[in-house]
Amino acid sequence: MEYITQILSTDLLGKALWIWALFAGIVFTLLALDLGVLHKEDREIDVRESLLLSAGYITAALCFGAWVWWYLGAPSGMAYLTGFMIEKSLSMDNVFVIALIFSFFAIPRPYQHRVLFWGIVGVIVLRAVMIGLGAAIVSQFGWVLYLFGAFLVVTGVKMWILADHVPDIAGNPLLKFLRRHMRVTDTLHGNAFWVRQADPATGKVVRWATPLFLALVLIEFVDLVFAVDSVPAIFAITTDPFIVYTSNIFAILGLRALYFALAAMIHRFKYLKYALALVLVFIGTKIFLVGFIGKFPPALSLTITFGLIAGGVLVSLWKTRSALPASSTS
Repeated sequence: MEYITQILSTDLLGKALWIWALFAGIVFTLLALDLGVLHKEDREIDVRESLLLSAGYITAALCFGAWVWWYLGAPSGMAYLTGFMIEKSLSMDNVFVIALIFSFFAIPRPYQHRVLFWGIVGVIVLRAVMIGLGAAIVSQFGWVLYLFGAFLVVTGVKMWILADHVPDIAGNPLLKFLRRHMRVTDTLHGNAFWVRQADPATGKVVRWATPLFLALVLIEFVDLVFAVDSVPAIFAITTDPFIVYTSNIFAILGLRALYFALAAMIHRFKYLKYALALVLVFIGTKIFLVGFIGKFPPALSLTITFGLIAGGVLVSLWKTRSALPASSTS
């Protein structure tokens, strides 16, 4: 028993192993409940179910944040909430691109949840690697935070300028590479990512990827691209890997659950990108202000971030109040 206690007390990236295990257990339970109980079969998820599922994830995230606040202290709790809000908001852009990907590959709505679920599993691994590397670099080279700040300011300005830009899925270099180097079927085969069928050239039965697999890979790639913005943004709030990682994962879990509701009304958030651009510029600038005005109060950081995002949402809803609904993804 003493040996187990020692193992659970082992330090991992600044926190005891049992704290990481607690978080992993919560995430595993949520995913098992999602796939094993609520969505055992492929079916279309309506807006109501999407909102209820998202509310469950958000409740779990806020309860975990309350525990962080109680156990690790108010500064950690404030940093968690700020990181959660930033990641949640920046990932809204993700919803628009995911909807484009599903539309491009003509993925039926009953199969979309399966792609998003396995996409989450990939995100959990990829974000762990990115945040682990980021934490190691920041701990050894503190000046890297200034590079993060400059990057965030430039990214924010670029996001503002390209707010109306629509990604070209057909011209995506990764998609072209996959189609050149893999056997890909022309049509879907149910909910399968891979199928075995004869090669027209040799007649030999071989494995083929389906468009569902290509959609999954592109969604993972999109998340990786967005993580390049969001991970430095949260490191600018706190350099604690535990807070950075947990706020990231909880935000993504809830957003993927909310996808089916957001996809139907993404056109109503047209001006949110401008607010997100201002958030990135604010966070990046804040790093450079530390040398002049001292450390920015966490509560003020959270308030400004929330105010900018809330303002972007309200302006979007007001400006698009008479807009027609976007066509649903088939």
